[in-house]
Amino acid sequence: MTAPTNWHQRALDLKPESKIFINGKYVDAASGKTFEDIAPHDDRVIAHVASADAEDIDRAVKSGKKVFDDGSWREMNPRDKKAIMLRWSALMLEKKEELALLEAVDTGKPIGDTLSVDVPNTARVISWYGEAIDKRYDEVAPAPRNALAMITREPLGVIGAVVPWNYPMMIASWKIGPALAMGNSIVVKPAENSSLSTLKVAELAIEAGLPAGVFNVVPGLGAEAGQALARHMDVAKIAFTGSPAVGRKILQYAAESNMKQVALELGGKSAQVVLNDCTDLEAAASAIGWGIYYNAGQTCSAGSRIIVEKGIKEELFAHLRKFLESFAVGNQFDPATQMAGLVSKSQRDRVNSYLDLIGHDGEKIIFGGEKTRGADLLIAPTLIDNVKATSRLAQEEIFGPVLLSIDARDADEAIAIANGTDYSLAASIWTGNVAKAHTLARRLRAGTVWVNTFDMVDVITPIGGFGLSGSGRDKSLHALDTYSALKTTWIALN
Repeated sequence: MTAPTNWHQRALDLKPESKIFINGKYVDAASGKTFEDIAPHDDRVIAHVASADAEDIDRAVKSGKKVFDDGSWREMNPRDKKAIMLRWSALMLEKKEELALLEAVDTGKPIGDTLSVDVPNTARVISWYGEAIDKRYDEVAPAPRNALAMITREPLGVIGAVVPWNYPMMIASWKIGPALAMGNSIVVKPAENSSLSTLKVAELAIEAGLPAGVFNVVPGLGAEAGQALARHMDVAKIAFTGSPAVGRKILQYAAESNMKQVALELGGKSAQVVLNDCTDLEAAASAIGWGIYYNAGQTCSAGSRIIVEKGIKEELFAHLRKFLESFAVGNQFDPATQMAGLVSKSQRDRVNSYLDLIGHDGEKIIFGGEKTRGADLLIAPTLIDNVKATSRLAQEEIFGPVLLSIDARDADEAIAIANGTDYSLAASIWTGNVAKAHTLARRLRAGTVWVNTFDMVDVITPIGGFGLSGSGRDKSLHALDTYSALKTTWIALN
């Protein structure tokens, strides 16, 4: 019998590549500067990562523009492009353990999650968009008989992508997949505390046959590398996932440079509306628990608010307690662990600052709620009752394993509360009445509405929101249009 993998030891033995990836090669930052990549679980320096600045961004963009202009990827036979994308996806699965370990060490995620979710889903997105390459058709317009009017989708050029630390590989793939499928080049700026997996993915792309320069990765600080990418005059579009504060800066940088296209996904304060006619509160509690405590609540669409009709609240809370009895919280290197610590001390301190607000306006802790200090980044799954819909707890994105319960008199008030934040990314409704489900789903202001489930996501459907949750959409065939421009070619036939 094979001995179980000692993931902690493998983490200690890691010697990851930490240079910038430009034009198919690992290179040092032009300045020679590096920054420390810290492992959340033990505060250890994993690597000294090359810190890109404007000069490095310029090198990466020039590399992408050169290969875009020469057409080696843009004009490649679609079948050949598809084959490269499929080989790339297969290589990710072959290297699943290495990629999963890099992701886990960088972010503090449970190794079981990175093995079963992050790497397979990243590979699936790349293969899915690869498969789409030779199955997409353009259009012929109904022009007069003496003319032929064709509408084609043309690649934009060099795409800049700035991705966050909570799902580094997966969210990067949501931008890389459709951008490359449409024939663009791309420059990815990962979050400074989670660059390692994306650097490895870029290496595998070259191994799969992607032309050098099509996909570049430039780790660095946001104020330096991120700003330089968003301001670059040869970047045709910037795709950003992160905070509203940085999203506003991205819009500013785009406006002050070349008016490049901008797509933003900026987070959420997703509501789960649980009505008295919900027929399976145990299933609801399980979905609610997974929806907020998975990845320690560090998910943009996390269901951080439950809006409950009072008649079923106590029973729902009882099922949530029961859910936590079998929900494994602890060591990230134990494959059975389902929730580990937060990504960093600064994020832990942010969550602590919201826990400090409990009780100021009548809030009551049902379970959890304990703050942690020092090296301990594990905040216990928390449920807070009697939260006011207009409070900071209910209005601001906490990004931790903190679930807030808000009372509602009836369905109308529940929908009003659900829509009563500046965020509009996702929401769910729990009801046994199918007509009510359809009616209320239409009234919810959210990019995704689930009925009697939560967080059912796949590359086949788009993700994105309204309001403070941003603009634009990742995933699905619709994303292909966002990385292209419509072009009309009108031919006179007489």
